[in-house]
Amino acid sequence: MKTAIVYYSQHHGNTKKLLDAIKDKHDVDLIRVTEASDADLSEYEMIGLASGIYYGSFAKQMIAFAEEKLPEGKDVFLITTSGANPSDGFYKAVTDAAEKKGCKVIGRYGCFGYDTFGPFKLVGGLKKGHPTEEEIEGAVAFFEGIINNNGAE
Repeated sequence: MKTAIVYYSQHHGNTKKLLDAIKDKHDVDLIRVTEASDADLSEYEMIGLASGIYYGSFAKQMIAFAEEKLPEGKDVFLITTSGANPSDGFYKAVTDAAEKKGCKVIGRYGCFGYDTFGPFKLVGGLKKGHPTEEEIEGAVAFFEGIINNNGAE
């Protein structure tokens, strides 16, 4: 199953660490959302949307991408990293955008990521050392579960 993961990973590259580990073991195309304006994703059967969490949600660039550029009717999975405890609210805006496109959200994975955004910088940041190797391996296992449940690869 041809798979692309569109991502936004800023500041410390937490989200990209998860995606690089997935790419090391599986045939996926990683596409930076900031470079995806001309990308034709219609050829992909499964699309991942991955982002750090900013102000309690996916990056605004990722939400805009999902609203404007996500092809209709695709299987979609979500991956996040955050300095805060994972919350269902993190996924709401991007899930709503995907569902409006007739896409089915088939799974989501979230873990901690080192966070020095805004006031957290003053205290040296939150969640130093994250994502851990265990969290990175968890992202790979999540992806493997997605492909096994959907007949990919």
